[in-house]
Amino acid sequence: MSEAATAEPRIEVAMVERLGKRELAELCDAAALAINDGAGFGWVSPPQPEAFERYWRGVTVVPERVLFVGRLDGVVAGSVQLVSAPPQKEAWRLSCLVDTHFVAPWARGHGLARLLLEAVEAEARSRGFRVVNLSVRVTQEAAIALYESLGFERWGTHPKYAHVDGEPVAGHYYCKELAQPAGRPSGAAP
Repeated sequence: MSEAATAEPRIEVAMVERLGKRELAELCDAAALAINDGAGFGWVSPPQPEAFERYWRGVTVVPERVLFVGRLDGVVAGSVQLVSAPPQKEAWRLSCLVDTHFVAPWARGHGLARLLLEAVEAEARSRGFRVVNLSVRVTQEAAIALYESLGFERWGTHPKYAHVDGEPVAGHYYCKELAQPAGRPSGAAP
């Protein structure tokens, strides 16, 4: 067997402030595949390419959103966003939201979804957030298992969280308290 056939895939997770043309195309492709596979994260079917590109470019310019991408062997295969409350939502300043967490079907099974989530948690902690929130359709069994394995606690279920093919789909809500890094004062604003 050749060395290439036995080599472990190269997995990378990075915060992205700008998307190059190739990276944007790969992100759109990976997201479209995940949506078509039922991941959805709000979409039931992928938007038109131009709209999809505008969405991802927009993510990188919204101050309250931080985009992480995951790569498998150098190709963008997934993403996750850390969303903080806007400045006028002062009461929510110590909590953040995980949004648009997915991995393309071809890249699953290598731990990329976990690494993306761990990167978001580390960034949230470094920004002084005390709580991370997320929500997920009940049909996302692998995501639910991952979130629960990482200590997210389910606090509620909405029976009509989303509508897919005209039918209501329930969704679960989760939260996780974050331990603060040593030397950071409790209650420090991000």
